[in-house]
Amino acid sequence: MELARATNRSVRLRNRSALLTKLFLDGPLTRQDLVRSTGLSQPAVSNVVGDLIEEGLVAEAGAAESDGGRPSMMLRVAPRFAFVIGVDVGETRVRVELFDFAMALLASAEYPLDPARTEPAVVAGHVLAGIDAVTGQARVAPADVLGVGIGVSGVVEQGVHAVVDAQALGWDRVPLERLINAGTDLPLHIDNGAKTLGQAEMWFGAGRGARHAVFALVGSGVGAAVVAGGVTYRGASSSAGEWGHTTLVYGGRSCRCGARGCLEAYVGAEAIIDRYREARRGRAVPGDDEESQLTALVEAAANNSTARRVLDETAGYLGAGVANLINLFNPERVVLGGWAAMALADLLPAVREAAGRQALRQPYEQASIELCRLGVDAVALGAATLPIARFLADGGVRR
Repeated sequence: MELARATNRSVRLRNRSALLTKLFLDGPLTRQDLVRSTGLSQPAVSNVVGDLIEEGLVAEAGAAESDGGRPSMMLRVAPRFAFVIGVDVGETRVRVELFDFAMALLASAEYPLDPARTEPAVVAGHVLAGIDAVTGQARVAPADVLGVGIGVSGVVEQGVHAVVDAQALGWDRVPLERLINAGTDLPLHIDNGAKTLGQAEMWFGAGRGARHAVFALVGSGVGAAVVAGGVTYRGASSSAGEWGHTTLVYGGRSCRCGARGCLEAYVGAEAIIDRYREARRGRAVPGDDEESQLTALVEAAANNSTARRVLDETAGYLGAGVANLINLFNPERVVLGGWAAMALADLLPAVREAAGRQALRQPYEQASIELCRLGVDAVALGAATLPIARFLADGGVRR
């Protein structure tokens, strides 16, 4: 008897998860749409949907267009059922954003970081301040927040408490989850920023519909998320995707990680600006921070041959890096994201051309190379999906 009850509960949770996930990603949908797309029976869909509506997770969203018969009611996740927070811990700033259950942005806060002083305690303090700021702005009670997702540079070792290794930041096994937990009782979910960007683009952006894709994050540093068969590939210890620290030029430029010739040492924003400074024989690049300096370089390229040459070289280096991804992983799509990639958007045709010269012909012809569709907020948005993904997998039941 107990085994039968446990089996029935397991089946019901699985059905709840399937229906809730479908509504979250593809809604509004009718009950008939859910029957067709999930393979569940009409009675099973009706019973589970009834429960989800009664619990406030799902709401009716008006009648579907009718071809003459009785119109069906559209269903969607209830936006005010719960809230999630997404955090982008970048190398120049910490961005904190609050979303409703339908992933509409409600509030945001931003805290600049000194690249020379990225102490873990300072970063944790910014995250905690941001949580208070966005919940206060939107007047959301902490009890209504499902959790906080955090995307961070470096390798995130999952365990009882997530630990971050980020050589470029000088972080060696930093107990970031424990540091943030000291100031909040909200559930925390921490992952690499390139992987959270990839999840956001898979759910809502340029990756939708793809089963095999690579999402490249180009900011101050460089990383990637590899999706194979619809699942993010993590490797033995979750460090898969450190594309920026693959070797582009043996014995080449020094990289922040301590090695030489890494891709990041040529196409990361810090490296591009440094190469431009060298091409200007040491003269400072206009701008107060990396973003304004990279913008100045892009604007100067219209009339300045030195700036143009640096950008042309950057497109070639980036194209070679993309070719490596294509040869290694045979993706349907390579998506370039991150604030630096967005600033260099006009280089995309040249990047494609360079990748075509370097990649094997057959996998190159199968792959598209695109810009991300979610802009500079993709890392924070993807981080906010981490507690959502857990909630959906659990059938809409809070742990």
